[in-house]
Amino acid sequence: MDKWFEDKFEKNRLRNYTKQRLKPNPFSNFSRKLSITNWIIILNVLVFIISIILMSFFDQEYIVSILALQANNFFSGTFWTLLTSMFMHGGAGHLLFNMISLFFIGNFVEKIIGRKKLLRFYLISGLFAGLFYVTLSYFLGTTEIGIKIFTSPDTYAVGASGAIFALLGLLAILTLNNKVFLITGPLIAIIFQALISQLFPTSQLLPLLELLVTIYFIAAIFSIFSFNPTLRKISLPLEMSFWVLPIIAIVPLVIIGLFVPLPIGNTAHLGGLLAGFIYAFYLKQKYPHKTKQLKTIFSK
Repeated sequence: MDKWFEDKFEKNRLRNYTKQRLKPNPFSNFSRKLSITNWIIILNVLVFIISIILMSFFDQEYIVSILALQANNFFSGTFWTLLTSMFMHGGAGHLLFNMISLFFIGNFVEKIIGRKKLLRFYLISGLFAGLFYVTLSYFLGTTEIGIKIFTSPDTYAVGASGAIFALLGLLAILTLNNKVFLITGPLIAIIFQALISQLFPTSQLLPLLELLVTIYFIAAIFSIFSFNPTLRKISLPLEMSFWVLPIIAIVPLVIIGLFVPLPIGNTAHLGGLLAGFIYAFYLKQKYPHKTKQLKTIFSK
């Protein structure tokens, strides 16, 4: 019995287990070369391409109804849309803006909290942001003023911005004095387009305006990567501390939304922001020394 135990477990099984653990895994090595943030970006791009393909073969409204987040549908049983809507986007410009934001902010957060924590935090906060959105929309978005603030329960929402705002919320607490640039140009373009569409809803120039806004949108985003300071001004970058960024990115849009309908999910952004705050305070309680060091480093 002793000899069998020694042969079967110590010599064979444990040795084979060790060899298996040490055996090179090409996929694992390749996946490790990319950050979790970059993998999330790739997934978002793939889902966007797949959704376009699906909409070319099937009814567009049907695809949207089963993948995008809507309060009425959600409370009727489409609970999975909390997840699927996180990886869908309303257009190439929407996708590009979100993914560039995620690239810079997400990789920064990942270096602070690590790969596994970033993935868990991103998914959980995105789900929380979506739940926050549909709950407020369903119960409070039924009046005229409620629709303006909380969005109609018939309105569909897609995008990664809820989770991205959670990352911002985390940084707003952990690195509150670190400087960052808010790209205001695309936001102003969206507000301008919404205002013109509201004032002249039957104008034949609206498609042209949409095209021009899209062109500017893309040009503004790519100007960020330019080494020429003059070209960077195309995007109208506004430098501010991290703790100011969420306020500037939400409050003015909520106020403007009271007068002009905007295609922006402010309540989802707010939900993501709250998730980021909660996780940041949790990290401060659990790792007081490390979070204090972060605050010191980024206060210089």
